[in-house]
Amino acid sequence: MINRFKTALLSGLLVITVTCGAGAQSINAGSRQAESAKPFAVREIASFDTPWAIAFLPDGRLLVTEKPGAIFLVTQSGRKTPVGNVPAVAASGQNGLLDIAPSPRFQSDRQVYLTYVEPGAGGSSLALARATLAVSGPRAELEDLKVIWRQMPKGSGGQPGGIIAFDPSGQHLFLTSGDRMRPSTAQDPDQALGKVLRFNLDGTTPSDNPHAADGGVRAQTWTMGHRNPYGLAFAPNGQLWLHEMGPRGGDEFNRIEPGKNYGWPEVSNGDNYNGTPIPRHATRPEFAAPPLYWNPVIAPAGLAFYQGTMFPAWQGSALIGGLASMGLVRVTLDGKGGADEVDRWDLGARIRDVAVAPDGAVWVIEDDSPGRLVRLTPL
Repeated sequence: MINRFKTALLSGLLVITVTCGAGAQSINAGSRQAESAKPFAVREIASFDTPWAIAFLPDGRLLVTEKPGAIFLVTQSGRKTPVGNVPAVAASGQNGLLDIAPSPRFQSDRQVYLTYVEPGAGGSSLALARATLAVSGPRAELEDLKVIWRQMPKGSGGQPGGIIAFDPSGQHLFLTSGDRMRPSTAQDPDQALGKVLRFNLDGTTPSDNPHAADGGVRAQTWTMGHRNPYGLAFAPNGQLWLHEMGPRGGDEFNRIEPGKNYGWPEVSNGDNYNGTPIPRHATRPEFAAPPLYWNPVIAPAGLAFYQGTMFPAWQGSALIGGLASMGLVRVTLDGKGGADEVDRWDLGARIRDVAVAPDGAVWVIEDDSPGRLVRLTPL
């Protein structure tokens, strides 16, 4: 049983020494106290009402979602075109219109995928929909929108997750589903909460999922034991990474591997909001432990791996938005499943999402109303 914590600052890293009955163990919490000097210029492009996600189309235009329930097609100069036929969303607290992502075959099929918290009898639930983006002159709208998956039964709570990622082959879609503030669901294999799910592009279940033969939610599940995952992306080496918010402490950055259980709420490197302790990852080795976690938290939101020419020193780095840390965090990977925070830049605002443009510029969006869409380019 853990009975004492000590903290010390060593080489810019917060090191937590945990003293317990079995002896002392030093844990690299991956939290840097000093901000890095900004190697980029910051330029405001446009502003939105509580924006949630940004996604680039192949031609360099962006799609931007607003949590209350709007989508805009935006040029890099900031001209905004509202997108019509957006579905109704349950917008309150953490819930509303969430992620948007162009199809891996967008050049030919013009399809986009979006996630949102869907209202209905019994409460609300996460929904994944697919539609065709039709643009004609000054008009843009979603055509033939179809919900291809929804979490059931409906209920209450925030922490919906809802992040979309496509595998490098463009054959499969991965989706994060948060625990909706019902922690025990993350360990229930028959509930699609607290999971990473894997689908074919039409929403059907791939035959090579870890438990495809079991049917139902079990067949769709790639990993389980997640709390509040707001970042999911494939690194250039093909590894899938996810970050999720911890409770009071213990934000995690995890390498996602099929069939693994990441432990929430049985283990965490944080504690409950009421102060009661949660067993640490080290006490339950059957659960996958994060190679990087944060105490104090950064409240991670948005994840993109850098591939471009504008910032050559960042090649292959993970770029993570910080809500609580109000900035941008850069993490490097060692190629063997390890990760380390190397930079943290204060942007003076809660950063909700981050994306890399085709030209290599980095774009972020603020979690505010108005929330600015900002372009970062080298000094």
